[in-house]
Amino acid sequence: MASSRTKSPKKRAAELREVLDYHLYRYHVLDDPEIADAEYDALYDELVRLEEANPELVTPDSPTQRVGAPPSDKFLKVDHPSPMGSLEKVTTDEALEKWHQDVCKRLGTSDVAYVTEPKIDGLSINLIYENGAFVRGATRGDGYRGEDVTINLRTIKAISMRMQLQNGEQPPPLLEVRGEVYLPLSGFNELNQRLIAEGKKPTPNPRNAAAGSLRQKDSSITAQRPLSIWIHGLGRKDGLPADGHWDSLLWLREHGFRTNPYAERHEDVESVARACREWERRRIELDYEIDGIVIKVDSFDQQRRLGSLHERPRWARAYKWAPMTAQTRLSKILIRVGRTGALNPWALLEPVEVGGVTVSRATLHNEEDINRKDIREGDIVVVQRAGDVIPQIVGPAGEHQPGTKPFKMPKKCPLCGVDVVKPEGEAMHRCPNRACPSRGLESLINWVQAAADIEGVGEQSVRRLWDLGLVRSVPELYRLTKEQLMELDGYAEISATNAIESIQASKQVPFNRVLFGLNIPDVGWVTAVNLARHFESVDRLRDASQEEIEEVEGIGPERAEAIAEWFSDKANRQLVEDLRSLGLRFEIGDELKPVEGPLTGHTYVITGTLEGFTRDEAAAELEAKGAKVLNSVSGKTNGLVVGEEPGNSKLTKARKLEVPLLTEQQLFELLGR
Repeated sequence: MASSRTKSPKKRAAELREVLDYHLYRYHVLDDPEIADAEYDALYDELVRLEEANPELVTPDSPTQRVGAPPSDKFLKVDHPSPMGSLEKVTTDEALEKWHQDVCKRLGTSDVAYVTEPKIDGLSINLIYENGAFVRGATRGDGYRGEDVTINLRTIKAISMRMQLQNGEQPPPLLEVRGEVYLPLSGFNELNQRLIAEGKKPTPNPRNAAAGSLRQKDSSITAQRPLSIWIHGLGRKDGLPADGHWDSLLWLREHGFRTNPYAERHEDVESVARACREWERRRIELDYEIDGIVIKVDSFDQQRRLGSLHERPRWARAYKWAPMTAQTRLSKILIRVGRTGALNPWALLEPVEVGGVTVSRATLHNEEDINRKDIREGDIVVVQRAGDVIPQIVGPAGEHQPGTKPFKMPKKCPLCGVDVVKPEGEAMHRCPNRACPSRGLESLINWVQAAADIEGVGEQSVRRLWDLGLVRSVPELYRLTKEQLMELDGYAEISATNAIESIQASKQVPFNRVLFGLNIPDVGWVTAVNLARHFESVDRLRDASQEEIEEVEGIGPERAEAIAEWFSDKANRQLVEDLRSLGLRFEIGDELKPVEGPLTGHTYVITGTLEGFTRDEAAAELEAKGAKVLNSVSGKTNGLVVGEEPGNSKLTKARKLEVPLLTEQQLFELLGR
């Protein structure tokens, strides 16, 4: 075989195009690359050099032509070879069963198989291939005519420029392929961050972002957007060797088209209904938005016999769920002061239904993020339940309402009135007052509910004890008497005795729980466990340098510095000694040794707020089953448990690494509850 150096430029260019197309197919369609990115880039660069030296070798389907072209004045209208019909929808199992009965009645048989696929919330596209080569792509339009967006579609690497033919197979003269262009959630978040940084308004949802990206007059802008596509069927299918929709999906995938791996074939409608319910729960796992399930009669013969009504096929339905975005008025931006003194803004909304749930509040991050999005009190805003769980404000729904003003963080702490500070390099404003109720009261509540888990003493009791001046610190809690507790409404002789016994019994909580309850900056449950296991006693931790603390798993320089500073403070050292003298445990025990259980060898990360229990309780239960709970997501993570208001960085990283996302219900099932 002749080497690449001895081949003519024309032959080498053709060979490179074929090889690059094949590896794009392996990467984007099969998710099974055969070569490293660097090797692909080297082949691509060689083709670029060949085409630059020999412009006559450039072909429309060359991989190098995906970078975009000069701006166009308009999109031309083109006719579709066959109409692109729209789907009737069903929203309940009863409506699904009614449609199934109608299908059986019209066909005269109950022997009907179905195919289900996730309904991508994107932009419908019709692709035309002539003799195996992609020649034109258009939007759905009115179903008969759409806009020619070929030049922009060529920039999407997941769209094959040429069919993958099998063993000398001849391509069909004309092939009409239907698909849905979409923007992955990870790409959507990155796009909005870039728009905000450029002083532009963010897009309200991934569908709008995908549509706007595909209709750019300058295709080089489209090329910068990480658009992708799922192919879900055919228009014209002349000579296709398939008897049904399921076989056609398999054929498309074999020939270079990216079909959804979650498509399923079902022998009965009960199985279809189960799939619809299952995917409504599981859609949080996906890196793209779906708003339902598409259901199609599998047999092409049965499809033909069923026909269509007003261009809506009788043989298909869309099982739709409640939308995940809505518009409502932002009534007020309020501030909650956390136990570390951080000022956390949140939005009070006029109640609105989003994804089947009534939402009246939403998370906001910090002053800088609020003003980047240009969110203002009194505006109509777009609310989204990100990941199907967390209410977030995407941005304003339109123009600002008259009289609205940009948000400003209060200059004084809402709880104690002390001037707030914004440390250099941090996004959060903080109350510096160590005596602020946010430090004392919130820390006490955290100690009682999460760290020591004291039965018989709830949040309201702690607040009353605080207001009466009876308990203003954790040591004072352990000096509380039964007589003092009986001064509170709701406590009698027996209940007060039981509560005091629970308080005293909590002195035996493990060292890691004590560390967690000390309110050390950035020390949550997982970090407390890692610190306890590493240093084994509070004395070794107290005397450790920042560099030694950095050796602990999951702790970086900033967190290590904060922990070292906390232990260098005289008041904090005194707190440790007071608690030690009261009998609390400051050394590791057998309880922190690894547990053998059904989840041994599994690693999980938890983000956001859970309803059934705290994140720390969830971590403790996972560890009791043998699992390891860490702070950061990696390729070895078995699952990211997602609660309300999760960290965007963890979600994005988990989706990129294809780490399973677990709802709280799935966590319950994992724990055997």
